[in-house]
Amino acid sequence: MKKSVGRIGLVCVTAALASVLVACGQSEQVGETGTAVGGEGSTSYPLTVDNCGMKITLDAAPQRVVSLDQGSTEILLSLGLGDRVVGTASWTDPIRENLAAANASVPRLADNAPTYEVVLDADPDFVTASFGRHFKQGGVAERARFAETGIESYLSPTDCDNGVSINGGGKRTTPLTMESLYQEIRELAAVFDVNARGTKLIDELRAREAAAIAGINRSNVSTAFWFADTQSPYMAGGLGSANLLASTVGATNAFADLTDDWSAVGWETVLERNPQVLVLGDLLRNRFPGDRLADKTAFLESDPVTRDLQAVRAKRYIALHGAEMNPSIRAVDGLEKVAAGLRDLKVPN
Repeated sequence: MKKSVGRIGLVCVTAALASVLVACGQSEQVGETGTAVGGEGSTSYPLTVDNCGMKITLDAAPQRVVSLDQGSTEILLSLGLGDRVVGTASWTDPIRENLAAANASVPRLADNAPTYEVVLDADPDFVTASFGRHFKQGGVAERARFAETGIESYLSPTDCDNGVSINGGGKRTTPLTMESLYQEIRELAAVFDVNARGTKLIDELRAREAAAIAGINRSNVSTAFWFADTQSPYMAGGLGSANLLASTVGATNAFADLTDDWSAVGWETVLERNPQVLVLGDLLRNRFPGDRLADKTAFLESDPVTRDLQAVRAKRYIALHGAEMNPSIRAVDGLEKVAAGLRDLKVPN
């Protein structure tokens, strides 16, 4: 039996399962605060999940989880698992409003990445991450190091391409889709034996997607997504989450030819491509110059190069939280804002 469940004395079901199960039982009600607890009994353990080139096996639902990213934390809270999360880290934005109550009792281990020792001090039996940079050398710890202490780890499928982590040193070869996010929700719901909650959450997100883009097609509009850094701005490439937002509403991404999720480019290059609309990250952190929206707009409108951009002259901006530009449940929030912004902005044909 794994350390994660052995040390908390749970009784294990021994029916083997080689893949994630679909919900087959009754769902407990999960309120707006995401605080419902308890399993549904629809996952059979031991549960084995193929996860970005690794197999993880759980003898029972984890009880003490450390989530290394905001995106992963918000999925767990949305599944009503706030009582299981004993630590969170790497935040760019405030918690989603409907999850604030559940998050209030979750310890913040670090605003950015915690150390391995800090994670171990939280005594987790399971560790999740949205980005593989945490699981590589120089990050929090490699997954093998967690495994040595009996702690299983999980990486979001949104950060995986052909069994390799994108943020762990790999490259995307195909465009990201929302299906990777929904796979993450299904798998985590199965891991924690809350399958019906996962199905409900996916259905809600799909319905919001459909409503956001109903009747919109702005294929005539060129956009660029600026995440951070005034010196070498990180602009969204053509295979990641921000590009997914543009393509879903029918707009174009001025940097769609770049393959990295976020590429550092020069402002002269941005001027050459001269997008009609700038989607600006409003990050409530201070990691790079220009993380915050006010700093971005002040820079754009004062710099001798950027103030000549057509989007800047016309003040055609759409503001998104950083988490809304990343592959997470907040990407649906981002989609709603981009769609609404493109409807409201007067962009010439």
